Amino acid sequence: MKNKKTGRGVRKKAFRLSLKDTLITLCALLLATALCYLLLPLAGNESFEPLLFVLAVLVISRLTDGYFYGVAASILGVLMVNLLFTYPYCKFNFTITGYPISMLCMLATAIITCALTARIKEQEQLMVAAERERMRSNLLRAVSHDLRTPLTAISGACSALIESGDAISVQEKNKLISQIDEDAQWLIRLVENLLIVTRMDAPGGADITKSPEAAEEVAASALSLFRKNFPQANVVVHVPEEVLITPMDGMLIRQVLLNLLENAAAHAEGATRICLDIIRDGDNALFRVSDDGKGIDPELLPHILNGDYKHSLGSSEDKKRNMGIGLSVCSTIVAAHSGQMRAYNGSGRGAVFEFTLPLDNTDEVDGMDIYQDEVDEQAQP
Repeated sequence: MKNKKTGRGVRKKAFRLSLKDTLITLCALLLATALCYLLLPLAGNESFEPLLFVLAVLVISRLTDGYFYGVAASILGVLMVNLLFTYPYCKFNFTITGYPISMLCMLATAIITCALTARIKEQEQLMVAAERERMRSNLLRAVSHDLRTPLTAISGACSALIESGDAISVQEKNKLISQIDEDAQWLIRLVENLLIVTRMDAPGGADITKSPEAAEEVAASALSLFRKNFPQANVVVHVPEEVLITPMDGMLIRQVLLNLLENAAAHAEGATRICLDIIRDGDNALFRVSDDGKGIDPELLPHILNGDYKHSLGSSEDKKRNMGIGLSVCSTIVAAHSGQMRAYNGSGRGAVFEFTLPLDNTDEVDGMDIYQDEVDEQAQP
């Protein structure tokens, strides 16, 4: 049903009018006309005007939405060739020998070209819609799995507390309560990620409000939140001497860094250290979170940032605390900031997640004295 609705929506757009597409059509036709006049002295007796207008129709069909502007440009092109470049000039004349056939061929060629181009664009839109639907289905499957396991654990722990009464020790009760709190906190973070996915996937696009932020300050804020959940984690922070001013939604980028740090702390098997590096990479600020653990399963690497992988891979602990949603959220947020994100295994050992954000080069600030103390303080175990 949804695919049918999507198809109807795409077909409805095929005949939608817009000021932008109207201006594109008029400009392309005027440009074709101007080129015809400029090339007339060089053409001799050759008739090249219809070909230029067919080319204009092709450009219009590619740059505008739907069929209307391409078909309209085809008809207008035929009329303009007749009016401006066919004797007697500046008058319509449909009685010239051979003219009806040549003009009908030009019109048919232009309309077919327009229809094929519009059809290709329609198929591209349908493929994008199908891909979005596939990713939505993958997300729902991941959510159903990741919600069910901790909820089952919470329910079991609550039942044990209720049914046991005074039969279990205080130490065991505290352990069950701690387990409930751990699972509840993880569910809260999962819901926060899902809310961000909803925000990123809104019909109007990603609701990103950017403002100049110091990359180091946002990293320090994320590290502070990370410490509350993983106080024993050993995190090493490296920042540049200059302050990197980056246009961003600070809350969302903080969530990206928090997700990556928590992912390293929870899933980096055998890791003893997590590194958070902020580097100037040309006109971009590069954020890198790495660890010295076992690394990422090569089977997961091609899909780990979009959540499109099977939960059957990995250990039972990975299944309980699957971070596919969190990493998918990170990738979506970075893309909405015109950045790029990638995941790979380091040259030595361990996993590496890094992303770039464009820098604001209009007002660079030298020196790290304002934020260095705060970052170093948060980096201490």
